[in-house]
Amino acid sequence: MIIVVTGMVGINKKSYLEKVCQLAEQRGKEVLLCNVGEMMYVEAPDITSGKILDIPLKRLSSLRRSVFKDIIVKAEKAPNLIVNTHATFRWRHGLFPAVDFDQMRQLGADMYICLIDGVIALHARLADEHAIGHCLKDLIVWREEEIIGTEMLYKGIDDKIPFYCLARGTEYETTDLFYKLAFERQTKRAYISFPMTGVSDIEKVKKEINEFRHSMRQLFICFDPGELEESDLPHKAQKAKQQGLDYIEVTALGRKIRLELNEVLQIERDINSQIYARDFLLIEQSDMIISFIPTLPDGRAAISSGVERELQHAHEAAKQVFIIWTSKHNPSVFITQTATRIFNNLSNAVDFFKEKGYITA
Repeated sequence: MIIVVTGMVGINKKSYLEKVCQLAEQRGKEVLLCNVGEMMYVEAPDITSGKILDIPLKRLSSLRRSVFKDIIVKAEKAPNLIVNTHATFRWRHGLFPAVDFDQMRQLGADMYICLIDGVIALHARLADEHAIGHCLKDLIVWREEEIIGTEMLYKGIDDKIPFYCLARGTEYETTDLFYKLAFERQTKRAYISFPMTGVSDIEKVKKEINEFRHSMRQLFICFDPGELEESDLPHKAQKAKQQGLDYIEVTALGRKIRLELNEVLQIERDINSQIYARDFLLIEQSDMIISFIPTLPDGRAAISSGVERELQHAHEAAKQVFIIWTSKHNPSVFITQTATRIFNNLSNAVDFFKEKGYITA
């Protein structure tokens, strides 16, 4: 198994992938991790740490090709190999590719995974660990370029192999999910859908949603839209603007982080458009969608326009659509006509999945 992992600077892919390899070892899998950037520095000891992208592009390309040549040789002997690289770079040279198609064809990867993370976590890591001047707009653009660059790469090499966009994780690291994608490919993949912004202040509903998310993770490979913490940034920015503040405070990586209000307002449209496109991508890389519709305190169903659109997109993409509808008010025809099956509580849904063989031992 050869897996190519891409992702922009600031995700800290190396430590994440080292944990994946440790997890694989605990489960009896031997995995060799090749960190392209690290190998390039070993190949060129005259380059100061953190300065490799400042060298002329010709030398950078030559250095990268030499490292990939070594990786291709290692791939012939290693039982399982993870290549930690980038699809693109955005630097003083502008935007440029980080891999060569001819060598990627020689490598013959079995899977491509583009790791992503929320813009707040990316900003915090870059501020702490890298001397890279940036604004939030830079980060959100680069992240999208990396996803698109990886998708173009895999389609250009072999579009019949799997490609996944995978969040690094906010509440927990998704290393177990990564492992299952790689080595437990018989496990069903599910996009889990639930209301977010409209119920963010209702503790009982939030608790029910978190129980649903936790339960589904135990059963399936779950692509969870809640794993990027930025969806409520526009709401917080508008609230701060109304209060006359020039900043907002958010939590990421276990600490409080202050962001300039103007920077957040500048990316509001980007956040919303990327959520729209990314969630559809996550649905398309899943076998099914499982949507949890909790009940509001007044008895109405907490169905959002975002959830409705996700259900419709899954239906049109010929995915199985499962809905857990907890309200006593009947769902509309727009819900029932897209659903493969509707359950009235989480327990009934879990029993169904077990009975029908959706869950592998």
